[in-house]
Amino acid sequence: MRYIFFLALSLLLLLSSCHRKLHRQQRAARNKITTEEYIAMYKKIARKEMKKHGIPASITLAQGILESGSGNSELARKARNHFGIKCTADWNGKTYHVDDDKPNECFRRYKHVETSFHDHSEFLKRKRYSSLFDLDRDDYEGWAKGLKKAGYATNPKYPQLLINLIEKHKLYKYD
Repeated sequence: MRYIFFLALSLLLLLSSCHRKLHRQQRAARNKITTEEYIAMYKKIARKEMKKHGIPASITLAQGILESGSGNSELARKARNHFGIKCTADWNGKTYHVDDDKPNECFRRYKHVETSFHDHSEFLKRKRYSSLFDLDRDDYEGWAKGLKKAGYATNPKYPQLLINLIEKHKLYKYD
């Protein structure tokens, strides 16, 4: 009898644990935003940064979507870093550590998402990206290829991923 009681209790605890895990996964899925929601939330900030710094809003939005999983990545949610910008020697702000290309890499952490967008603009004003500003603001293909060439991302498909996002979601209309 005692054996049956412990077996039933163990089964009950196991089912309860599975139920809690499933509930957490369902709650997390409900809190995710879609790419369309991401665009609606951040298009004004991207356009503001474009007017101030000359970086196409389509590029900013596409990079934000790609780098942050439309704002759903751990880095975006916990550090409000939508562009995967890592810490540099001149970074004096808060940091967030997460495994990326290497274990426990240092990423910039922001108080507000808008600050992440602004810092992205400032980051692209570095010398290594200066050739991008010779391109027309509506040349999103040139900007996408130029970002890869200047070393923004290691993925060889990075330009095409940005271009596909821009065309799929008609982000060029914000330029």
